[in-house]
Amino acid sequence: MSQILTQQARENMNHFAAQLAARYGVQNVSDLFNVSPQLETKLRAAIVESASFLKMITVTTVDQIEGQVVDVGVNGLYTGRKSGGRFSKQVGVGGHKYKLAETDSCAAITWAMLCQWANQGGRDKFMKLMTDFSNQMFALDIMRIGWNGTSAADTTDPATNQLGEDVNIGWYQFVLEKKAAQIVDIDVYLDVDGKGDYKTLDAMASDIINNQIHPMFRNDPRLTVFVGSGLIGAAQYKLYDEANTPSEQIAAQKLDKTIAGRPAYVPPFIPDNAMVVTIPANLQVLTQHGTTQRKAKHDGDKKQFENSFWRMEGYAVGVLEAFAAYNPKKVHIGAKPVA
Repeated sequence: MSQILTQQARENMNHFAAQLAARYGVQNVSDLFNVSPQLETKLRAAIVESASFLKMITVTTVDQIEGQVVDVGVNGLYTGRKSGGRFSKQVGVGGHKYKLAETDSCAAITWAMLCQWANQGGRDKFMKLMTDFSNQMFALDIMRIGWNGTSAADTTDPATNQLGEDVNIGWYQFVLEKKAAQIVDIDVYLDVDGKGDYKTLDAMASDIINNQIHPMFRNDPRLTVFVGSGLIGAAQYKLYDEANTPSEQIAAQKLDKTIAGRPAYVPPFIPDNAMVVTIPANLQVLTQHGTTQRKAKHDGDKKQFENSFWRMEGYAVGVLEAFAAYNPKKVHIGAKPVA
């Protein structure tokens, strides 16, 4: 059934565009315009606020398209003394580099959705729904690319790479190219019946913590296990299936909260069989300062309103030695094949 844009929805949409123009101090938002540094900061904060995972990690700006990755307080000892002077330690600068790529996001809002929102309240409600939707879509894409990106193609193919694999180099690929030893790149098997390399997620996490994470960070209370829903589901199923007491059921429920004595978290869009151990702030999303541009335009031919966000952006890991992971493509659930 075809959708007609109601007069109320059209008026609210035009009001949104006018308010957006006033907020950014431009005459017309249908053409790409630069965002001032102050509003650039507010936009980034609003996008981060729309996703709990982004609040955990480092989302910040840099001055150059290419440069050395900055350690944002993850590294080392900051307390001591110095004979004849004062002990101090500067925030370290890693020897590895980041590289940003042109990143163009567009949150397309259909006529059907615009009409629905127009019926949910006044113009203020409509403004909030429009703004929240766009910020959430931008945030979701940042997380998709961060966990799954492997390259930065000149022309991306969203039909083939639905998780943004070709939009930018994400955290896995960044570490793989800079220090591959931090990633276990062999076939491993999780089998809760004991017929694989690991019987529990605790054992899997402990192994890479003890062998891939530098001793300086192994007991850091910020160290977190990021794990995919596939691994969690496989481990929880066995626990629930064999749970005979309330305490055993509680243990199964807490599996995605604590693993190997560390906080555990299932981030959006992390591969199903992934396991990454790092300090959350070590995962970085970097945007070049002053490159943010916006555009908001009604496209009647496509029956949608397009809210666009352009910037130079990239992903990095601050301290490689504080990152450990399994290659999710080589993590298998089930018994290990007999050689």
